[in-house]
Amino acid sequence: MTSQISQRGKEYLTAAQSLFRAAQSMTDRVIAGQLKALADDYERRAEKASHADAAKAIARSAPASERE
Repeated sequence: MTSQISQRGKEYLTAAQSLFRAAQSMTDRVIAGQLKALADDYERRAEKASHADAAKAIARSAPASERE
């Protein structure tokens, strides 16, 4: 099963990629580790946001009789 990434999820992934790139260029290991942890968090947020957005889209598309 493949899942699509929502626009909000894509924005989180873009931020995560930027944080990973910044972490790779850091010479301070502590700060690099913190940036990587933050990037990991943003990746988790991207997944959660995409799941939530997909659930909302499905709920909106369901007929009113099924929602009651």
